[in-house]
Amino acid sequence: MPSNVLVIGASTGYGLASRIVATVAGGASTLGMFFEKEPSEGKPATAGWYNNLAFERWAEKKGLYANSINGDAFSYEIMDKAIETIKKDMGKVDLVVFSLASPRRIHPETGRVYNSVLKPIGNSFTNKTLDTDRGIVKDITIEPCSEDDIAETIAVMGGEPWEIWIDRLQSAGVLADCATSVAYSYIGPEVTWPVYKQGTIGAAKADLERAAKCITSKLSPLGGRAYVAINQAIVTQASSAIPVVPLYISLLFKELKKRGIYEGAIEQIYRLFAEHMFSGKDPKLDDRGRLRVDDLEMRDEVQAAVAELWQKVNSENLNELSDFAGYKAEFLKLFGFGLPGVDYEEPVNLSEWI
Repeated sequence: MPSNVLVIGASTGYGLASRIVATVAGGASTLGMFFEKEPSEGKPATAGWYNNLAFERWAEKKGLYANSINGDAFSYEIMDKAIETIKKDMGKVDLVVFSLASPRRIHPETGRVYNSVLKPIGNSFTNKTLDTDRGIVKDITIEPCSEDDIAETIAVMGGEPWEIWIDRLQSAGVLADCATSVAYSYIGPEVTWPVYKQGTIGAAKADLERAAKCITSKLSPLGGRAYVAINQAIVTQASSAIPVVPLYISLLFKELKKRGIYEGAIEQIYRLFAEHMFSGKDPKLDDRGRLRVDDLEMRDEVQAAVAELWQKVNSENLNELSDFAGYKAEFLKLFGFGLPGVDYEEPVNLSEWI
């Protein structure tokens, strides 16, 4: 396991899981980057801010280093602040996790604002989707994107920000010899491809793979390299915003849990680190050089079962055929709700969490 880890995008999901696994399983020191609303004037912060505060307090009790920086991770200001913190507290980092998901980006050089979109490329797309607020299965049609939409989505969610981070860290001398970096991606089944793999977000994820090769060429002289890891579908703020995906995840969870092979974010990242990236053996890569921990999701029997359910599911049988209840529970947890043992009617002293 790595000893000093920088997590760019540590609010929740796979980014936060990377931080937890590196520390709990490997005793690593971590620096987490995120962009969350902080508490002020009696108003609570957003959930990601509390996630990292709670993690830092846990790490401190265990005598482990954990620090965080809240700000725009696309900006040079925050990059430089991270570099200063690494130099002061950690020396060098041997793992950089790039797990940013954002709807917009301000380019640090030009100041141009880019906005990402979730649209198909080439043709309109119609399929089932899930209104998660009302628990209704309905059809949705998404119109195709423009060429500008593709370029803007790549600018926000593609590989350039990852490359800039690595270049800046390397120039500042805070990357250890044999340093590794990983960015997270997704492929999924064909039913999601028009709005994911073959859509604007898929174009951005393809650009991550381009960036991984460029970063590897820069890190390899000192024994380092960069990976793109293809992970399993989980409930995140980003995935919940993609049409079709929440319904697919609800059906997928049902099949994975029925077979006893369901993994949450922490289990996924533990397996990625322990069995692939830091196993002491050469990582097993697919034909495009990617790490794959979506193997349980993509088992033939799982996908065949989900495909069969997809044809049958509607608003009336949603709860019977899917794990929509599990999906909702995971979504609520992203924001601190639905947790057992918590009295949500009890007043909270916010000053205790500042």
